[in-house]
Amino acid sequence: MPTLDARLEAALHLIRADVHADIGSDHAALPVELVRRGHARRAVVVELTPGPLAVARGAVARAGLTDRIDVRAGDGFAPLAPGEADSASMTGMGARTILGILARAGETAPHALVLQPNDAPGLLRAWALAHGHHLVAERLAAGFWTYPVLRFERCPGPDPAYAGLSRAAAVKYGPHLLRAADPLLLAQVRADVARLTPLARPGRPAQDELVAAHDALEWCSNHRQ
Repeated sequence: MPTLDARLEAALHLIRADVHADIGSDHAALPVELVRRGHARRAVVVELTPGPLAVARGAVARAGLTDRIDVRAGDGFAPLAPGEADSASMTGMGARTILGILARAGETAPHALVLQPNDAPGLLRAWALAHGHHLVAERLAAGFWTYPVLRFERCPGPDPAYAGLSRAAAVKYGPHLLRAADPLLLAQVRADVARLTPLARPGRPAQDELVAAHDALEWCSNHRQ
């Protein structure tokens, strides 16, 4: 059974549930560790294609957890009954793939979501702001590149995480990460400033991105502990 890499370890620490669903689990390492370590009493693994489905079933069987982890074939949240899971995770996917799965989820999506996109986390933060989800926690994990891990919960009203921050900077880089002046985030922001500066011109998208990067850098510089 593989151990968790840094990004899945970060996801694990944002999950506490009675029943947790892992969508597109592949090797089932995350749900196995969730159950083993007591972060979830039960888990449901959903896989669309036969190869990963077989890998997940084999991993659960080798862990001796077939009575607590149910591996199901299907697309996204379709194999879940409404209200069956308390929370769900999607890791190792592009942000647009995650958004497509969420768009098809309907009433089967639980109130809590832990998402680890391989790109463009700002798209997920923007989706949450538009769909009644608050960003309650986020982490960065080092790896092949820097992986964001985000926990959203369905809540009424404006998301307080964004109060007092530049909205563009917070959506792009993460309000909790900005407030913490996370070192991995600072490295990312500085790299963005260096990359965008020669590209930025009035009216170009790079100009807006550069303004957000400068806002993020200024916030972190002024609020570092």
